Amino acid sequence: MRVLAILFVAFILARLLRTLTNRLVQLAKSQARVAQMREQQTRTMAALLYSVGVGLIVAIAILTVLPEFGFNVSPVEAAAAVASLALGFGAQNLVKDLINGFFIVFEDQFVIGDLIQTSGETGRVEHLTLRRTVIRNLSGAMVTIPNGLVGQVANLSRDWSQAFIDVTVSSDEMVGRALATLEKIAGEFRNDADWSPALVDGPRVLGVESLSLDGTTIRLQVRTALNRKDDVARELRRRIKLGFEQSRIPLSHMHNVSVREVSAPGS
Repeated sequence: MRVLAILFVAFILARLLRTLTNRLVQLAKSQARVAQMREQQTRTMAALLYSVGVGLIVAIAILTVLPEFGFNVSPVEAAAAVASLALGFGAQNLVKDLINGFFIVFEDQFVIGDLIQTSGETGRVEHLTLRRTVIRNLSGAMVTIPNGLVGQVANLSRDWSQAFIDVTVSSDEMVGRALATLEKIAGEFRNDADWSPALVDGPRVLGVESLSLDGTTIRLQVRTALNRKDDVARELRRRIKLGFEQSRIPLSHMHNVSVREVSAPGS
């Protein structure tokens, strides 16, 4: 009866733990984008909590049941401690992967669907577990990175994206006219109903960025909605090119000079 009671309590605890983790996932469900990201994080955390909790419940139940059959628990505990120590030394990288994966999920560093830069790779996260992160890089390749190797992470899918566009005009051109033209182009772009939903801030003309013999470089800044940075930058460059052509403002150009060696007569 004591053994049955122990097993029954362990079963009830496991069911309660499953109900609790499922409830956490249900509470995190929502149609909002931010909430959907939280749901993925909560689902991973719930799976982790359930697996670890069930493991502890089973281990405690076994240790509690063994004395009922006349087994001395002390040698079993000692053997388990030695096995755990050996496993820890033999699987250091695995333990490092799991711990780092836990903190990636717990701290919400990134979730499935985010565009990230890490370990020399840039790509979208397609699969995430406590042991590994799988991303699809810009070449379309599937890259698997153990979480223990995930160090500094740049998350490109949070809140907004930003782009800087440099325009280099000829050294002979008056900077004031180029700045005024860029301000006009930026204002028209902000007021364009087709593109304004993709903009968070700007585009704004920051001013002269650098001076060189090749020309004067003027920098623009624009903040966009997620995953719209490249589209906005391309359209803005196109408008700048057309605007400068209409205003007859030449962009910087370099002259190629070829040098020929000519031998003097009689040499």
